[in-house]
Amino acid sequence: MNADDFGFTRDVNEGIIHCHRHGILTATTLMANGDAFEHAVALARETPTLDVGCHLVLIGGCSLLSAQRFPTSITELVKALARGKVKPYDELRAQVERILEAQLTPLHLDTHKHTHLLPAVLEAVARLSQEYKIPWIRRPFDLPSGGDATLKRRLIANLLHLLRRRRFDATLKRYQCRVTDYFAGFSLTGYLTTERLLALLNRLPEGTTELMVHPGFLGAELMGARTRLKRSRLVELQALTDPAVRDALASAGVALSGYRTL
Repeated sequence: MNADDFGFTRDVNEGIIHCHRHGILTATTLMANGDAFEHAVALARETPTLDVGCHLVLIGGCSLLSAQRFPTSITELVKALARGKVKPYDELRAQVERILEAQLTPLHLDTHKHTHLLPAVLEAVARLSQEYKIPWIRRPFDLPSGGDATLKRRLIANLLHLLRRRRFDATLKRYQCRVTDYFAGFSLTGYLTTERLLALLNRLPEGTTELMVHPGFLGAELMGARTRLKRSRLVELQALTDPAVRDALASAGVALSGYRTL
């Protein structure tokens, strides 16, 4: 159970910690260029049982190298990469370094908006995994979501499977990166309720699955932030701390794990 966007705002940070202490969340990934980075670092030091990784950012927020703002969409990022205006390895290396300088030991890597589906970004992320000995990388090809997600999200997820999977897997194999057997959460981003989480847990395949979530408290900082995920974060927080979900895990024979114990 891995929460994105640690470091985005303080209310998101506090929601993530709450879901770990009072719910089923086992891991999170930290945005080194997030407005609430220092707050997240302090919370992570107080919560050593929470696995922390790097949520690498090339869309939204500012560069740690130049203080220039990153592109605001995948389309803009593709253009910036083609023109050499964004150098993914240099930018993402600076983010890993900032997390290490905060005396945290990242265990896993993923990217904001799944930008490592782009070949140039994937190459940079896999290289950083090898160089910094951060073994786990998100493999963001969604499990079938049944009827729980919107048609648009299901179609995008299926298209990613067709276009990227073979090249993605070959790159990770070349750099000897580790991945979970399965991934879930893309199609349910912004739509993850208790009922949908229970349905997902009941159809998990044998093996290891990373479930990506986006919990948070709905405070003033989140309400003022540039993100479509606002009220949905509180709904996810409630789902991840619902006693019925923990009971369902036991009934389905699903064991919670962090990256350090895999």
